[in-house]
Amino acid sequence: MTLLLLAGLGACDKQSPPAEQGPNATSGEATGPAQSGKGAFSYTLDRSKAGTPAPGFTFQNPDGSDAKLSDFAGKPMLVNLWATWCAPCVAEMPTLDAVAADYGKKGLAVLTISQDSQGEAVIKPFFEKHPLPHLKGWIDPENQFGFHYNTGMLPTTVIYDAQGKEMARVVGAMDWSSKEGRALIEAALAS
Repeated sequence: MTLLLLAGLGACDKQSPPAEQGPNATSGEATGPAQSGKGAFSYTLDRSKAGTPAPGFTFQNPDGSDAKLSDFAGKPMLVNLWATWCAPCVAEMPTLDAVAADYGKKGLAVLTISQDSQGEAVIKPFFEKHPLPHLKGWIDPENQFGFHYNTGMLPTTVIYDAQGKEMARVVGAMDWSSKEGRALIEAALAS
């Protein structure tokens, strides 16, 4: 039981620890508790892949049809990889919903792409249970994004500019209503 509690409080490690992230990585931790009241947000900000084009993988829309990041061409994007079983991911979701509400009308595409292997069978009930009206349950059934980003952790969020080039990635859970979170979003919108 203690091990489960510790695992829930830390970031969700999908694999072994991520490879060294280079000189452009910084760590951050929120000083207050998550909105869910469960622990603090903890993350690493990595800019070492800045300028890398968005991958061309196919993933699933909430209605089951195919989608690609290129479908959002001309818009800055916040691509969040998460899973229903990942406590930091779930804690971060309300802050992402607030971002989608505040910045979606300004042109930011917020895509919460699930890495759950059970797909819609767990995503649909999750969104029915949690009040996240501005987010959608995108699904990456083959976990292509997780393997591509290769951070070994959930949540992982990648910010893309309007030209589809990576600006920064956040490995771990960030409070997106924080000053640093809003600065990343504003920089993407200015691109």
